[in-house]
Amino acid sequence: MKKNILKTGFILFAATFFFSCNDDFLERYPLDEVSNNTFWGSESDLKVYNNSLYNLAKDGNSISFWLVFNNNGYQRSAWWHDNYSDNQATLYASMGPNILLKRAGKHPVPSSIEWFGYGGWNFVRACNVGLANYEKANANQKIINKYIAEARLFRGWFYFDKVKRYGNVPWLDHELNIDSEELYAARTPREEVMENVLADLDFACEYLPDNWGDGNAPGRLNRWAALLVKSRCCLFEGTWRKYHGGTNPDQWLQAAADAAQELIEKGPYSLYSTGDPLHDYKKFHAVKDLSGNSEILYWIKYASGIHINNQMIMTTREAGGATKDLVEDFLCSDGLPITLSPLYKGDAVYEDIFENRDPRLRQTVLHPADQEYYFYGKSYDYEYPRLPGMVGVYMTNPTGYHIIKYYNADLYEDAWNVGVTPCIILRFGEALLNFAEAKAELGTITQADLNKSINKLRDRVGMIHMDLNNIPVDPRYSSDGVSPLIVEIRRERRIELCFEGFRYDDLRRWKQGKKLETRSFGMRWDDAAKAKYDPNGKVTMKTSANPLTGVPYIDIYKGTTWDNPVFDESKHYLWPIQLSAISQNKNITQNPGWD
Repeated sequence: MKKNILKTGFILFAATFFFSCNDDFLERYPLDEVSNNTFWGSESDLKVYNNSLYNLAKDGNSISFWLVFNNNGYQRSAWWHDNYSDNQATLYASMGPNILLKRAGKHPVPSSIEWFGYGGWNFVRACNVGLANYEKANANQKIINKYIAEARLFRGWFYFDKVKRYGNVPWLDHELNIDSEELYAARTPREEVMENVLADLDFACEYLPDNWGDGNAPGRLNRWAALLVKSRCCLFEGTWRKYHGGTNPDQWLQAAADAAQELIEKGPYSLYSTGDPLHDYKKFHAVKDLSGNSEILYWIKYASGIHINNQMIMTTREAGGATKDLVEDFLCSDGLPITLSPLYKGDAVYEDIFENRDPRLRQTVLHPADQEYYFYGKSYDYEYPRLPGMVGVYMTNPTGYHIIKYYNADLYEDAWNVGVTPCIILRFGEALLNFAEAKAELGTITQADLNKSINKLRDRVGMIHMDLNNIPVDPRYSSDGVSPLIVEIRRERRIELCFEGFRYDDLRRWKQGKKLETRSFGMRWDDAAKAKYDPNGKVTMKTSANPLTGVPYIDIYKGTTWDNPVFDESKHYLWPIQLSAISQNKNITQNPGWD
């Protein structure tokens, strides 16, 4: 009985400690030594302890390697993250300077922790405390290694997220004391950190079980999830080193390809498909329960009154809309870009943008004819597209391209602060894209490789296959400095993963930050469009003319603080470290260009 009380006390203490600790790793709270010595006795103890890591990972602020949904707004989700990029644009004030100033390249050095900031070191400490104690359990080594692998996957994933934003970060692999020298150590060079990250991920890939027996409801991270995380991290690092400079980029690209290939060929996952190419891509993004879904490796489940979010209702509000640049990147049904295809009908008539196009476009952006099918906005009171200034403020969109990819009318019905929209963390489709890109960057890709990756994604929506011997040369990307094949694989990634939080990081790792200087345009807004959609002249959006054609388009940020975006190649590939972290440790130096 006494032993059980001590265990309960330790768990309660740990929960209080982990959730109350601030984001600065210099803040340290000692463990209760007696409870700590008593706690680590069985597999059940290890499991309970690691449950706290899952709870911490849902923080969504400074602990940001999961782009989770929070109940206090839209700001931490993957949809939000795409607003940093050229995929998406919003004018909602709640998005604040953190996102829009970064999008415009005008963000200052923060004084304290921001969303996705340089903090969350309490999570690293939580991982390291566990790693220092798991071996005490009265269990065989195989069981102990499962929980070590779980903690190392979390630690590696956390550090990867910090490296991709900040570059050099302090590597900590053990619990610190109040007099530990590491408390005032300098940042560890990124390549050294990433070698440690790779060691953590390799251990996780070797020792995590293939299946925890939890039915993916959503359960725990398994070995297949670790392989997908490894492919993601290695692809980022390999391309970063290739385009920004660094040692052994091919080693990382090969590791990315190998991890993805093992998941593709040996894992139990496959693309979700019911044989309905006009709806399957959207369908699994907009369901309430992802248990047993063949494509989902890991997701977060929400429950009314326990763990909720406000994401679905915000799809017609803070999320904003797709940009013209994204819409125009969808291929035509003949596999050619709009610059080359005779099938492209132009955008003089709004509905024509969907004609003869990749079916994913109509499953990503609302076609006016689909309003009834999706019961968009739970109302038939309005016609779409709708722009700011029109009646029904919550149903308007600053680009005119309403995002439909995640929309579910049943989930939209949930009132504020009771939403249960599930959050996908890892899906099989990404593995296919990681594999194809890594192989292309290595220069070893074959048609067989395309057939088991890119073309699987295209098969789901009934698109023509990518043919290695017939890759189109899109003039819009002629200055990117990469082969047409890599252009098309990058395009496929953009289309398949749009609004899932990848685009901004992809542009940074490819050293294509200058694309963020492209002005964010929306739909065509000429006299014909005004007469059809806004005969009373209520729309408040400003326009700019296409310099080549003179045709006016919605210019989302014209006249705002975020007008005329900039991307400074000398500083904007990394984020600035908040002044509070630097003031607490004189050995923490600022990133280049931010002094």
